[in-house]
Amino acid sequence: MKKRALALLASFTMMTTLPSSAQGFLRADGPRIVDESGREVLLRGMGLGGWMLQEGYMLQLGQLGSGQQHRIRAAIADLIGEEKTAEFYRAWLDNHTRKADIDMMARWGMNSVRLPMHYNLLTLPAEKEPVPGQDSWLEDGFRRIDTLLAWTKANGMYLILDLHAAPGGQGNDLPIADRDPARPALWQSAENRRKTIALWRKLAARYANEPGIGAYDLINEPNWDFSAPGGDHGCKETGNAPLKQLYTDIAAAIRQVDKRHMLVIEGNCWGNNYAGLLPFADANTALSFHKYWNFNDEASIAPFLELRKTYAMPLWLGESGENSNVWFRDAISLVERHGIGWAFWPLKKIGFNNPYEIAPNPGWDRLVAYWTGKGPRPSGEEAYATLMQLARHDIRHENNLFHQDVVDAMLRQPHDPSPRPSAPLLVTAEGGAIDAVDYDIGPAGVAYSDTDDANYHVATGKARTAWNNGRTWRNDGVDIARAEGEYLYVSDFVPGEWLRYSLSAESGGYAVDVEVRSGKGGTLALTLNGGTPLALDVPAAPGWRTLRLPGRVTLLDGNNMLVLGAKSFDGAVRRMTFTPAR
Repeated sequence: MKKRALALLASFTMMTTLPSSAQGFLRADGPRIVDESGREVLLRGMGLGGWMLQEGYMLQLGQLGSGQQHRIRAAIADLIGEEKTAEFYRAWLDNHTRKADIDMMARWGMNSVRLPMHYNLLTLPAEKEPVPGQDSWLEDGFRRIDTLLAWTKANGMYLILDLHAAPGGQGNDLPIADRDPARPALWQSAENRRKTIALWRKLAARYANEPGIGAYDLINEPNWDFSAPGGDHGCKETGNAPLKQLYTDIAAAIRQVDKRHMLVIEGNCWGNNYAGLLPFADANTALSFHKYWNFNDEASIAPFLELRKTYAMPLWLGESGENSNVWFRDAISLVERHGIGWAFWPLKKIGFNNPYEIAPNPGWDRLVAYWTGKGPRPSGEEAYATLMQLARHDIRHENNLFHQDVVDAMLRQPHDPSPRPSAPLLVTAEGGAIDAVDYDIGPAGVAYSDTDDANYHVATGKARTAWNNGRTWRNDGVDIARAEGEYLYVSDFVPGEWLRYSLSAESGGYAVDVEVRSGKGGTLALTLNGGTPLALDVPAAPGWRTLRLPGRVTLLDGNNMLVLGAKSFDGAVRRMTFTPAR
């Protein structure tokens, strides 16, 4: 399976182009982001979520201890002790994101990277400072930023620094800022706010003359009720005075040492409530909004377009993702039509709907089972071996599963909706086979059609939609499952759905066998090169079986297009096999 994924990666990267090199400092020029030459820059990139700040869902831990990193770390230390836990986290930081990851992003055509930073990699928590009110600086954290900057510069990319976890935590969504509600939050502690300002001044002084830094994203997704109750996330705030004051103070501290870098501010309510924050005094500032699980229509971004028009400030979709390829393509098409750049989230995690998927070793499932109350406690030796295998091997670029369909949905499909082969599909004079999961890469309605293909629960108020029920292999609406024997198949293939395949063949007549499973039965339809659909009646029966299509099909020499449709069929399909008709 890994060799297959790497082969697809190699074929995909050959189709992409390198982005244009970064040309000096970025700045806000009225409603546009431009470089030093005055050329408008449309940022396209990924956020490196899960690297310097872990969230439970990225590790399949659900809401273990509410999903905060400090609780995850405590659960690890409970199994292997503090010294080995520190060893694990050093290995995690060393291996999660490396130059190979950044090089590949550039090959895809991305020109920027958003780095979510945890403050505790750069300075001590206020309560742990040897001298209260003073700041200890942790050089290892700054060194890691320097190293990442060298990688992005080597690829002509901009690095955007994002304070993802501010001292004390900036909201009531606990995992995103690793907030401990037993301690004062950012908004409950003058010392935490002072430390936040001092940290930004330190970063700005270090990178003041570095054009490879694209911007300073001051605070990620503040979500706090300052005065208006209603959800604890600041969505009903009408003033946001404490947030504006902190932004103003941070900006002033940065400008003491750095006059050139563009600032990015985010509204309350996870970056979307700008009430009371504008106008903002610093003219070299962009507005970031975040977009998740809503419709990709003009109405969904209309408030931000109005802010851009009213205040002559650039917009940036600073975070979005965690959805299907349909949603990715539509969201990026929408914002790029309006000249808005984007950074999607995240580059990798344990999960299928991002460019890279971390495939953990088998011991990880046993650890997760223990931590989530579904399995026995492992021994310290077993836990240590599992964790170090994860941190030293599983999370590394070369061991991740590459999802070419996700990258294609982000970078090609918004501009080119044509389908592309997902894998070399070849039928020779001796025959051949096509796995059902190897349908073409492309938009819904072009490469495939499925009943559910995205999650819009924020807009609809309904339950989350899984789109791919099996949550593996592809991030389209097509439901794909993995059997215990490691083979993949299309599951939940229901009436009205269809899949398109581009295959190369040697001309001739072929018998077609279809491997199916259906307790309900029905009719499959196979259409070759736009001809008359051929029907395959599938009687209801348990288990997998192979049925032969009546008659034979004639393949043309070279390219052929095959569409498999679930006319009235309700079940699963694994493979189509072509045998020369004698």
